[in-house]
Amino acid sequence: MGNRGSGLSFSRRRKKLNIPLVKEIVLWIGEIIFVVAIAFFFVYFVGTGTQAVGSSMAPNLTNGEKILINKVVYVLSDPKPNDVVVFLPNGNTKSHYYIKRIIAVPGDTIQIRDGAIYVNKKLFIDKFDAPAIDEPGLAKDEIQLGDDEYFVLGDNRNDSEDSRYANIGNLKKEYIVGKAWLLYSPLSRFGIISSH
Repeated sequence: MGNRGSGLSFSRRRKKLNIPLVKEIVLWIGEIIFVVAIAFFFVYFVGTGTQAVGSSMAPNLTNGEKILINKVVYVLSDPKPNDVVVFLPNGNTKSHYYIKRIIAVPGDTIQIRDGAIYVNKKLFIDKFDAPAIDEPGLAKDEIQLGDDEYFVLGDNRNDSEDSRYANIGNLKKEYIVGKAWLLYSPLSRFGIISSH
């Protein structure tokens, strides 16, 4: 008379746990956590971003271009001539980051005369087409760098606030945030920032 199979059934059916699917989901979540942790470590401990302000590093870096800074490299080694570094002038944490090229390192002497740079009395040869220097500033007379001092210049030598001027002066290592490492914006200029 009645069809028992057609009515509502309130009996619970036991669902089988799909173990392979659960494993896959757990692995997937683990991978996401790992990638986020690596990204966090990279941004906060290895690299951080900044952008070029002004034209002092033109044509190698121009106003508004965004770069990543390698903050670990100078924990492991010292800055070298031609490295492009990011620093706070005189350690001023309220200032924007400055980006300049290291010309001379601790113990060196430096002088700018007749538009050219001399390090330890030898002509410093730029590995890019740098203009002759119109204003030697403090480096008109020979400067002896101390044990923890670096001399930095902008690549755009005649439009740069750098070690030639008293408000920057010789750069102490403790004020160096890191090495300018990767230009990432605009994408058309994407690439490693070389030490020429």
